[in-house]
This record gives sequence, C-alpha cells and structure tokens, in this order.
Amino acid sequence: MGMNDSGIDAKFVRVTQGQVLTIHLWEDRTRGEQWVPSYKSSVFALVGDEFLRTVSNNAVDSGRRTFEFQALKIGEHLLEFQKRMAWKYTAEDRRVFRVNVQEEEH
Repeated sequence: MGMNDSGIDAKFVRVTQGQVLTIHLWEDRTRGEQWVPSYKSSVFALVGDEFLRTVSNNAVDSGRRTFEFQALKIGEHLLEFQKRMAWKYTAEDRRVFRVNVQEEEH
C-alpha cells in the first residue's frame, strides 16, 4: 500500500485488458461484516464472488471472500471495497486498489 497524489492509501496492481483480477479479503459474517465493492461497470466486470468459510468447531461464520473482476478498459482506475455492517451507517474499514490496465500484447 502507498499514498498516491490524491492522498488515498492504495495498493497498486497492473493487469492487461481482458485479464481477470482476483482480490481476497477476510470477512467475519458472525459480526455482520460484508465487503462491498465500488467500481465503474464500464471499467470492470464482476465475474466471480465467493465466500470460503473457515472450518472451526464453533458457530463462527468467518472466512475468505474472493472477488474476481475482468479488466475492460485501458488506463488507471480505482477499485474500492468498504467493510460494511448492516446496523452501521459508516464503513468499518476500506481497501483501495489502483489498477493500471494495459493493452493486451499480441
């Protein structure tokens, strides 16, 4: 993660146009946590969203959430995730990715 010119703490990622970008985030559904992505649909297409529950001996519902986005448009774009709780108006946490989408090599 690193600060960019606009003051946003972001992780930089580079992909080629058409490539699928995979993002893994930890989610504790027992607490009511849910990661919500924010992105332009003209830039990214959500092609996968899965939750892999961690095996445990108690009633905890937590695990790894995996999002898959196909990069559609060349350029530098933001992909933001907010950790939301159903009973709160503000985000608990956020993750920002600055994605550089490059032209596919032929």
